[in-house]
Parts: sequence; C-alpha cells; structure tokens
Amino acid sequence: MCAKWCPWGVDKPDDDEEGNFSAFSMELLKKQNAETSAAIIQLLNTNPEFLSISENQTKMIMQRDNEDGEKLAAGIQIGIDRGALPTIEPVPYKEINVLGKTPDEIADEIISDVGEAVNTGAVIVLVGLSGTGKGTTVTKLSEKLPNTVTWSNGNIFRSITLLATSWCENNGMEQFDANAALTSENIADYLSMLSFDEFPDRGFDIKIEGLGISAFVKDIQNTDLKGPKVSKNIPTVAKQIQGEAVGFAAAAIEKMREAGMNVLLEGREQTVNYVSSPFRYSLTLSDSSIIGKRRVAQMLGATAFQKLQEEEEEVTPTAILETLNSCLSEL
Repeated sequence: MCAKWCPWGVDKPDDDEEGNFSAFSMELLKKQNAETSAAIIQLLNTNPEFLSISENQTKMIMQRDNEDGEKLAAGIQIGIDRGALPTIEPVPYKEINVLGKTPDEIADEIISDVGEAVNTGAVIVLVGLSGTGKGTTVTKLSEKLPNTVTWSNGNIFRSITLLATSWCENNGMEQFDANAALTSENIADYLSMLSFDEFPDRGFDIKIEGLGISAFVKDIQNTDLKGPKVSKNIPTVAKQIQGEAVGFAAAAIEKMREAGMNVLLEGREQTVNYVSSPFRYSLTLSDSSIIGKRRVAQMLGATAFQKLQEEEEEVTPTAILETLNSCLSEL
C-alpha cells in the first residue's frame, strides 16, 4: 500500500488506464506549463487535502480579484472626476469557457474569430478572473500570430513614478510627498514628458524627456524603473494616475495597430474597457474550483521539480507522486 495518499487508494496500477500515472515523467514536470498542471490535477483530483487547499485558494483568488477590481474602479473614478477620462458604456465581451480546452484550442478559437484582421493589425483584449489562463493564452497568441506585441501598462506607471519622485528631489524634498507631487497640474506635466512613437533603429518605445531625465523606457526598464524610489512609491502614484495611464495606453496601442501590428492586451475590465477594439474576450470557467486547483498544481509542480531535478538516478512516476504528496503536506 502507498505510505501516503495514492489516487487509487492502493498501490499504483501497472498501466495507464487509471490517471495515466505511468506517463507522468520528469520531462512533463520540467515543462512547468498548463500541461503539467492538468496532469497534476488529474493525479490529485480526489485527494481530500488537495481539494481542501484548492478550495481555499479559489476563495482567496476570487476575493483578491474583487478587491483589486474595486481599487481599480476607484482609481478610474479619480481620473473621470479630474477630466482625464470620459464616462463610457463598456463594449460587451465574447465569453469563452476555457474548461477542458487546451491553451492552443483557446488561442485558435480567438484567432478564428478575429479573422483576416490579424493580417492588417488588430487589438485583442483579454479579461477574466486570475487562473483562467489569460497569460498563457496571450503567450500562445503571440506564438501563432504575425507581427505581434504584448502591451502592459506597468512601464507607464513606473515612468510617471520616476518623474514624480524626481520632481520631489528637484524641489529639495528629502522624501516623496504625494500630495505635493501629484497635483492635477503636475500630473499633466508628467504626461507631457512622455511620448510613444516608432523611433529609428529602436521600434516602438516610450521616451521620457523632462526633470533632468532623457531616456527610452526599454533602456531603463530593468534599472531606474525598478529602483527603490520607484518600487516604493508606485502603488501610491498608480492609484492617482489610473485615468492618465489608461488614456496614454489607449493612444499608444492604436498607434501600433495602425502600423499593422497585432497588439495583445490582458487585464482588468475597469482599465481595458477604454481600449478601442471589436475583439474583446472574457475567459471564464464553468467550474470555478479549477482556479484554485490550477494554482495549487502550479505550486506543487514547481516545488517537486526543484526537489527532483537534483536526483542523480532516473526519476520514476512513483517518485514523482511521492514528491508531490510530500510537497502537498508542506503547503
């Protein structure tokens, strides 16, 4: 008998008829992708401990998503009140139930729906709860579509935070003062110091020009834009400039689309609603429990692989299952 829980309640079967157990290999574990997670879920899907932890994870993820959505909505309202954004009626999203579908199948469904627009430039917007596979779908779309770029608002927030902290320094302040730095007039000035365009020998990029800074974002995105003064203050700044960031992003994305690029954008509805596109998709799961199961499977897969890759001998399916069980008990 198994010392720990086995998916069959007894010793492992000799073939692949139950749980496809003997097909679980280090090669599969090494992939650390949706295929790995699905295999782990299949192995542990009747394990009471796995189900309990997964249920808690689902609740936590959904609660955090709701809280994040409320914060974003509050930030958008600040932008509306300041006149940085208009009040809009959101364009409906086409729902795609991802349950039982591979990332390739989801991406192919979207590509089929977008049609010929992928050859001339399209903006593809993805929303959905955490754990529904937005990031994985974006990766697959970028692999399958020509002339594709993935857009993130992160560097806009970081660029404005860099300017706001520099404004404080230039005004002799020893610490960041949000009330002084983030006035409506100052925020407008910071936005005027950012430009998005296609630059010779660089492609599309954001250029920062002002307050003693002259730089392209791609050149400083892993240095100045991730330095302590930016990282420490970006939550405060982001809350106040949601409207301006969304407006800047929408204009940048449209500029790339007009240049014939396929722009992939995934995020929360509160912000991506302001990006113009007829190609809008909401990834859903008819069984919400999968959200937590995927998250737990990802954690187990990563930890198990880290432990087993140090083994000198060939790792058997039995060793993998025992390691997954051991990792599960540590969560």
